[in-house]
Amino acid sequence: MQNLEAIVEKIREAFDARTKARDQALAQARVLTRHCAHAIRAIHRSEHDLAQQNLEEARLLANALRQDLQNYPDLYFAGYTQDALKEFAEANIACALIENRSLPSPQELELEDATYLNGLAEVTGELRRRVLDLLRQGYSEETERLLNCMDDIYEVLVTLDYPDAITSGLRRHTDLARSIVERTRGDMTISLREQHLEQALAHLEAELHPGKKHADDPGV
Repeated sequence: MQNLEAIVEKIREAFDARTKARDQALAQARVLTRHCAHAIRAIHRSEHDLAQQNLEEARLLANALRQDLQNYPDLYFAGYTQDALKEFAEANIACALIENRSLPSPQELELEDATYLNGLAEVTGELRRRVLDLLRQGYSEETERLLNCMDDIYEVLVTLDYPDAITSGLRRHTDLARSIVERTRGDMTISLREQHLEQALAHLEAELHPGKKHADDPGV
């Protein structure tokens, strides 16, 4: 028992180091999540430079998390760390798709496959938000492109039928993505029909009153 105190002291030092790493990772994860949210907000406002600045800040934090937790893999794979990295995946993918750029891969983002896929699934929500913003101005080719992106994401995710222990709960996110895609398709269908109806009414009115000018006609 003479060496008990020395043994416990070493354990205490290890616990202190682990606690410090955990506290630092929690702080980094919060800031990382915040930068990702700012990037997504900026891209929805068409503030592309600001979005890129936040994505770069997020990338630095993601790299720091990986480096600082090299000796603590259990902390790296903890829920709060992977959730923040999932937000990192979502922000990068959402910005790329909204800007019509190439899709970044898990290797480019240096993310685990399951983390990347769960972020990809949540991108459908951001694409729906973008589509609804665009639909205020009417149905367009851009809304169709974004819906096709949402379809492609879901069609790929639904093929990944693996246990949740492997995919970190991807099945639930895939089910949510399906409902988001279906609602978005319904909204776009309604918008397209309304647009066709307005055009038909305008055409009918022009035939019934050929000399009448509308408020949006040039010269009125």
